[in-house]
Amino acid sequence: MHLSRLFLPLCTAIFLAFHNATAQQLKTQDTTLFDRDYVLEASMVGYFSPDGARNPTLRANKGDRVRIKITNAELMTHDIALEKMGIKSKTILEKGMSTTLTFTATQSDIYYCSVPGHRAAGMVGNFEVVEGIISTATIQGQLPKKDGQPLNLNFETGTLKDWTATGTAFANPLISLDPSPIHEKDMRIGFEGTHFLSSGGTTNAKLTGTLTSTSFKVTHPFAAFRVSGGALEDTRVELRLAGTDQIIFNITGQGRATLQPVVVDLQGYLDKEIYIKIIDNETGISQIPYIPHDKWAHINFDEFLFYPTRPEFPNELKQKDIIILPPLDPVINAGLSGIEAAKAMTPPQGFKITLAAAEPDVVRPISFTIDSRNRLWVVEGHTYPIPAPEGQGRDRILILEDTNGDGTLDSRKVFMEGLNLVSGIEVGMGGVWLGSAPYLLYIPIDAKNDKPAGPPQKLLDGWGTQDTHETLNSLRWGPDGWLYGTHGVFTHSNVGKPGAPDAERTKINAGVWRYHPTKHQFEVFAEGTSNPWGIDFNDYGHPFITACVIPHMYHIIQNARYQRQAGKHFNPYTYDDIKTAADHVHWVGERGPHAGNFRSAAKGGGHAHAGAMVYLGGSWPAEYRNEIFMNNINGARLNRDRPQRSGSGYVVRHRDDFMAMNDTWSQWLNFKYDASGSVFAIDWYDKNQCHSPNPDVHDKTMGRIFKITHENDKWVQVNLAKASDMELVNYQLNANEWYVRQARTLLQERGPNKKVHKALKKILAENPDATRKLRALWALHVTQGLTEKDLIELLSHENEYVRSWAIQLVAEDKSVSPEALKRFAELAKNDPSAQVRLYLTSAMIRLEPSQRWDVVEALAQKAEDKEDHNLPLMLWYAAEPLAVIDAKRALQMAETSKFPKLLPYTIQRVTAIGTEESKKLLKDLKDRLGKVHSHENHEIEMLIDKALGK
Repeated sequence: MHLSRLFLPLCTAIFLAFHNATAQQLKTQDTTLFDRDYVLEASMVGYFSPDGARNPTLRANKGDRVRIKITNAELMTHDIALEKMGIKSKTILEKGMSTTLTFTATQSDIYYCSVPGHRAAGMVGNFEVVEGIISTATIQGQLPKKDGQPLNLNFETGTLKDWTATGTAFANPLISLDPSPIHEKDMRIGFEGTHFLSSGGTTNAKLTGTLTSTSFKVTHPFAAFRVSGGALEDTRVELRLAGTDQIIFNITGQGRATLQPVVVDLQGYLDKEIYIKIIDNETGISQIPYIPHDKWAHINFDEFLFYPTRPEFPNELKQKDIIILPPLDPVINAGLSGIEAAKAMTPPQGFKITLAAAEPDVVRPISFTIDSRNRLWVVEGHTYPIPAPEGQGRDRILILEDTNGDGTLDSRKVFMEGLNLVSGIEVGMGGVWLGSAPYLLYIPIDAKNDKPAGPPQKLLDGWGTQDTHETLNSLRWGPDGWLYGTHGVFTHSNVGKPGAPDAERTKINAGVWRYHPTKHQFEVFAEGTSNPWGIDFNDYGHPFITACVIPHMYHIIQNARYQRQAGKHFNPYTYDDIKTAADHVHWVGERGPHAGNFRSAAKGGGHAHAGAMVYLGGSWPAEYRNEIFMNNINGARLNRDRPQRSGSGYVVRHRDDFMAMNDTWSQWLNFKYDASGSVFAIDWYDKNQCHSPNPDVHDKTMGRIFKITHENDKWVQVNLAKASDMELVNYQLNANEWYVRQARTLLQERGPNKKVHKALKKILAENPDATRKLRALWALHVTQGLTEKDLIELLSHENEYVRSWAIQLVAEDKSVSPEALKRFAELAKNDPSAQVRLYLTSAMIRLEPSQRWDVVEALAQKAEDKEDHNLPLMLWYAAEPLAVIDAKRALQMAETSKFPKLLPYTIQRVTAIGTEESKKLLKDLKDRLGKVHSHENHEIEMLIDKALGK
C-alpha cells in the first residue's frame, strides 16, 4: 500500500569513497598486475573518493593496465561503464557489493553508470590518458598575517587565538585525533597539521553557534581552506568584508567527513580587509518520531592559506558538486484528535473542513468509494501489512452515510467482515469489486438489506504480495465501462482466471490495468512508473496517475510504457520509455527524492503521493475543474497540478497547494467528490509514514474521514438507482461528473435499450460541447449502442476528441475490419491532430503486427511529431514487431522516417534477430548510407559496425 516508500534504501542518498594507488602495482588473486588501481564507491549522486572528490578525474598513462572497482553505498542498481570503449562492469544491487572494470588505457574516455537515469542524475566523470608522471603535488600556501605575525587560521596553537565564538558549537571545537572522538568511527577527517576545528561532529550535532576570525588584509590573489560536514544552508563558511560585513564568498560541506580544499578567487579584493565567519545554526533535530536526527548538522574547518597563483587540488570541493538542503520543515502538530486535526487544517478562503468520522467508528481506512446513493463504502485494513492465512482475514467493509447534511457520517453499517489484505474497492454492476491480493473479488449486493447476496467470487488470481503496499489498488470505473486499477513496481503479479495456466496469464509489476465486468477480460492498460496509488479521468476521459519516488505525474496512454522506478520492461526491445508529463517535482534539490524528505515544503512537500482526484464536481470555483489533486504524505498537504494540452498529450504544471493539514501524522490515502460537489477524504492516521512489513510499527487504533466543502456546495440526498432510464441519460449533461459516472454505470448494468440509444445519439449529434458528446459516446459504448459502422463514421467527426475515442473503441476487441483499417491509414496520412495520431499508435499496438504497416509507415512521415512528448516512442512500440515480419521493409521505413530515433532502434531490433539475412540487410544499409556523407549517416554506420561486431 502507498503508506509511502519514504525511506526505502532504494533511493537513499548515501556517500561514497575512493582509493587511487598510482605509484605501485597491485597483484590480485588472479596474479594480474595493474598499473592504476582505482576504488570508488557509488550512489545516485555520483562516484566519490575517500578524499571527498565527486566523480574524480581518473588518470593513466597510455598502455597502463587499469582496474576500477566500485562498491555500492546503497541498496540500488549501479555499475560503471566506459563510453568510447563500450565496456561495462557487472551490475551490483546490494549495499556493500563490489564489481570491477579492467582494461588497457588507450584513449581518454568518460566513465558513467549505465543504469537508465543514473548518468543524468550525476554518475559520470572523466578518464584521462596523459603523458609523464601523474602527480597530485600543489604549490605551497602561507598563513595570512596581522601586525607582521601569522594568524592562527590553522589552529596549530591548539587554541582559538584570533577567533571569537558565540553559542555552544565552538565551546570545545579543536580536535587532534583522526578518527575524531566526536565523529563516527569509520569517518576519516584527513586534516593537516595537529588540529582541526569542528562545530560538534556527529555526536554533538545539536549544538549551534558561530566562530569569527579577526580581520586581515588580502595580500594574495587566491586563498584556500579545507571544509567538510553538512550540505545544509545553516552549516557554512563565509568570507566577509570587514567594515561592511558584505559576504564575498560562502560554501557548505557536502555531507561527508573528509576535509576538502576550497579555492577562493580574491583578485578583486586585494589590499582589502576581510574576515572568516564559520556558522552552525542547524541543530539537525528531527521532530518526526521515526526520523533520526541529522548527524551532518555540523561543520569542520581547517587551514586557511593564501596562494600567489590558483592552486590545483585533485579533491577540490566545488560548489557545483554540493547539493544543499534547506532546513527541516517546521512540525506544527502531531497526534491530534479528529476534531483538532480538522481545526488545524488551512483550506483556501471559501472552504471548510469537517470531521465526518473518526476512531473508533472507522479505523485504518485504506480505500473507499461512493455509491449511487451518495454513501461511502470504506475498507478498514486491519490485516495489512501481512496477509493472513486464507479465511483468517480481518478487513471490514463499512457503509457510511450523512443522513442530515451536517457533514457527519452518522449512519454506519457493516457490509462484510473477514476479508484479507483489501487494498481497493469499487461498487457497481450489482456488486462490490475488491482488490484483495492474490485475488480480484466480486461480491454481489443484496441492495435491500445492504448485505452480501452471496459469497465473494474469485474473478482473477495471481496478484502478488511481495510488497503489500504495492498490490492492486485504486479501483475506479473508466468512461469505457472497464474497471481500472493501479499496481506497484516491487510486487510481481501473474494474473489470470483461477486455474489458468501461465500461457493464459498476464504479468504486471508496475502500471495501470483494467478488467471488463461483463466480458471478464483482463489486460495491462499501460506499464511502468513506481508505486501509483491513485487514478482518475479528466473531462475528456484521459487518465492520470500519481506516483512516488520518481516524478509523480503521468498522463496514461493505452499501451504506453513509462519510466520505471526499478526493474526492466517486459519487452526487451523497449529501449526507452515515456517520462513524466509534469514540468516539476515536489521535492527539493538534486540529491535524490528521499533527501528532500521533510525539507520540501517550498516545492510541495516531498516525493510520496497518495490518491488522485481530477476535480469535476461542478460546484467549486471554475479554476479547480480538471485540476489534479493528490495528497503529499511527507508534506502533509494536498497538492494540485493543472494539465494543459501540449502536442499529443499534456504538460502538467504545478499550482499552489490546495491546503496544508499541519499535522505530521496525517496520511490521506484517497479522496472523491460526491453528489454535492464536496470532497470526502480517508485518512490512515499514523505517526509512522514509512511502509514496513512489521505490523507493530503501525498504529492499529486510529483513522479519520474528512469532508471538504465549498460555500457553493448544496447537500442533497439522492438515489440514482431509482432513476428512470431517461433520467440517467439526462444526467450525462450534469455539471457534476459524479452524476455522469454513476448514471453511466447504472445504464451499463441495465443493458441495451433502444430509447436510451436514441437519446444518447441525439446528444452526440447535437450538443455543441465536446465533453457532452464524449459522455454520450461512452454511454452508448457501455450499453452496446454502437456498431463498428457507427464508429467508422465518427472517424470523420469534426472534433479531435471524438475521432480519438472512436479509434480506441473500434480497436477495443483487438480486431478491426478492413474498412476501419483503411480509414485508420487515411487518418494517419491526413489528420491534423497529434492526439488522433497518438490514438492511432495505441490502436496499432493492439492489432496483429501484419495489419499495422500502412498506418505506421504514414505516421513515421509526420515530421511535426518528432519532438512530441509521446509520439516518437509510441510509434516505436507499434513498429518494433514489424522488424521480425519483414526486416527489409522495416529498415526502409525507418530510413525514410522523420523520427530520428526510429532508424537506430530498428537497427538494434534487426540486430537482435541474429540471422545471416538480417546481418546482410544491415550491411546493405551501411553501404547505402556510406554513399551520402553526413554526421547522422556516420553515426548510423558506427552503430551498424557495432551490431555486426566490427
